[in-house]
Amino acid sequence: MSNNRDILYGLYDDEEILLKAVRQAKDQHLEIMDVYSPFPVHGLDPILGLSESRLHIAGFIYGMLGTLTAFLGMTWIFTKDWPIIFGGKPYWSVPAFIPITFELTVLFASIGMVVSFYIVCGMGPGVTNPTLDDRITDDKFCIAFDKSEVNPGDVEAFLKSSGASEINSKII
Repeated sequence: MSNNRDILYGLYDDEEILLKAVRQAKDQHLEIMDVYSPFPVHGLDPILGLSESRLHIAGFIYGMLGTLTAFLGMTWIFTKDWPIIFGGKPYWSVPAFIPITFELTVLFASIGMVVSFYIVCGMGPGVTNPTLDDRITDDKFCIAFDKSEVNPGDVEAFLKSSGASEINSKII
């Protein structure tokens, strides 16, 4: 069974033209498969109806896991496993734990969010994702439509009227 899709897409030279085109496509009830851009375009997510990312919640959970790991680890090490009095400080000295606790909080949060992002986006070592056009990662903006979900004639007319500098088709 083949999962290949026939994609019709238009390339745009400017993000403002792209935003107007996405609004027009939504107004005309065209089913947009995806929008690609070389950098984040402010205001595009609400137009497409995308919800806010929950990556910050995962980052908070990973950070708290780092905080607990550091604090509980140092508590166990300095009170049970290897209790040594340093310069007259008590065994359980919370102010002395703060720098290491902070560092592990940042470390766990950053590594956890990167791994989560890669898993959610389907990226990682050995994964090759097809691209519609190499210029999308450089200086072009793109609106892509799946030909099986829309009338290709209507979409092509829409792309021409909305200011697309190029209209192409590709099977991915």
